[in-house]
Amino acid sequence: MPAVCERGGEHVNAAADPAITVIVPTFNERANVAELIARTAVALAGREAEILFVDDSSDGTIDEIVRVAASAPLPVRAIHRDRNIGGLGGAVAEGLIHAANDVCIVMDGDLQHPPELLTAMIDRFAQGGADVVAASRYIGGGDSGGLGTALRFGVSRAATWLTKAMFPRRLWRSTDPMTGYFLVDRSRIELSGLRPQGFKILLEILVRGGAGGELRVAEVPMTFGERRHGDSKATLRQGATFAMHLARLRFGKMGRFAVIGAIGAVANVGIMWALTHLGMDYVLAAVIGAAATIIGNFILQERFVFDDLRPEASSLWVRFAASVSFNGVEAALRIPVMALMVETWHISSVIATAISLVVAFFARFLFHALVVYAPRRRRDADAAGEPPVDTAAQRIIRAIDAEAMRPGEL
Repeated sequence: MPAVCERGGEHVNAAADPAITVIVPTFNERANVAELIARTAVALAGREAEILFVDDSSDGTIDEIVRVAASAPLPVRAIHRDRNIGGLGGAVAEGLIHAANDVCIVMDGDLQHPPELLTAMIDRFAQGGADVVAASRYIGGGDSGGLGTALRFGVSRAATWLTKAMFPRRLWRSTDPMTGYFLVDRSRIELSGLRPQGFKILLEILVRGGAGGELRVAEVPMTFGERRHGDSKATLRQGATFAMHLARLRFGKMGRFAVIGAIGAVANVGIMWALTHLGMDYVLAAVIGAAATIIGNFILQERFVFDDLRPEASSLWVRFAASVSFNGVEAALRIPVMALMVETWHISSVIATAISLVVAFFARFLFHALVVYAPRRRRDADAAGEPPVDTAAQRIIRAIDAEAMRPGEL
């Protein structure tokens, strides 16, 4: 729930209507709060501005924000989220909703984003011609030394190149689309359309575009500082989240489902190949491969595809039973067809398996999207005999349109 801070013993009134809102998502950054507020206040001296923290911490960061805000030279507010929804990107989206002003600047709470750069970003925005002003590590005058190791630098550059290759039209003006330090005119973006996951909220904003089309991007050079306190939030798990986020942005929910399906298909074929080479009958090997990948796919789909639908869907075990049952029936039908292709067409059992998996993909996606993760309210209404809002055919058409055709450049 929101925590309203005080300054100088008086309640901070939102009627102050500051010209700039600096949004700072924090996760266990207690040691950085006082310096960040002090340096930001110096950088914004003479301007109408506020700092809005969106905190997901468990180390008392919110208490430190309240303490420092009491004597801060500019208004400081804070929101402490009880549930970390969407990670850092979700925190930024929350801040954009609650910001007191449309001109918002997003910066990390670890001091690797220098507050002294705020003035340059604001001045560039004031020149006009830009909806977003990004602080870039990769233009003239920028420096990414704060990344630390050569490995982290290499990973960062490779991820940037991959991202620009996937969205060449939307990102062609951006040298650092995954920077976490940027100014954005909130009135130019559709907040309701944001579906942030993990760190890369600017990527989400640029790819989805603005309320009136593509966003105009300008950049200022940034020297990325070294972390002083706390631990880096970059992990293998965040890397996996980023990869799935890219797939979701480029291809939609069906794209992520396809990626996981492809992983499962490779695993299925690999298991079958290994077992047949160990002398097992190919039909039994196919059954074992299918069982292993059905369970693995469900776990990945829960985390990376239908995570936004889980709160309103049935319980975990009901979803698992429905998914496994459908996939089991599908496999029971698919494997005889695969065997028929092998015996009739005399093709490799591995090739036959791959063909059958592709054919079954759409049926699995539609069943999971429309049945396994259907909101409980809809099923409850059906059970109560209420007239249906629409037909199954209409829901299928909408699902394909919404998930297969969005967003961006398709």
